[in-house]
Amino acid sequence: MNHVLCGMMGSGKTTVGKALAKLLSCAQLDTDDVISARHGKISEIFAQRGESYFRALETALAQELSEKDKLVISTGGGFVLNTENVALLKKQGKIIFLRARLETLEARLIADENRPLLHASNEPLKNKLSRLIASRYPIYEGVADCIVDVDEKSVEEIAKEIVLRVKK
Repeated sequence: MNHVLCGMMGSGKTTVGKALAKLLSCAQLDTDDVISARHGKISEIFAQRGESYFRALETALAQELSEKDKLVISTGGGFVLNTENVALLKKQGKIIFLRARLETLEARLIADENRPLLHASNEPLKNKLSRLIASRYPIYEGVADCIVDVDEKSVEEIAKEIVLRVKK
């Protein structure tokens, strides 16, 4: 069984994923890292080919990952917005939504300039995040097998909570 972490950018999917993989003694991968290694920087993919091309790369990767087992998969923020990706990931895994409050995300992302969706306009970060939360959280909650609130918890506490709450 795979453990698939979803949530907003800045929710800790990659960091928690590494800690969770260590606890479970399995491999961890980040979908954005895999796509970057194969196709170049995500910001450049968005700029040169567009978001729809990037989303197609995500679906191809979801297909590939649906054939694997015993992984912790940290997904990009938009990965589970596609129902096909969700169906593919659920073939071999449980989806865990790492839920963070707006203030937590804003504090973590304020200085991060490597997020194409956050820097596409001059709109204040808090407004962009609020809009993304409003549109994405209902989807994340709908696809999740388990929801873990991450605010004011250590990475290790979050990883241990996932292990306790997601039955094998």
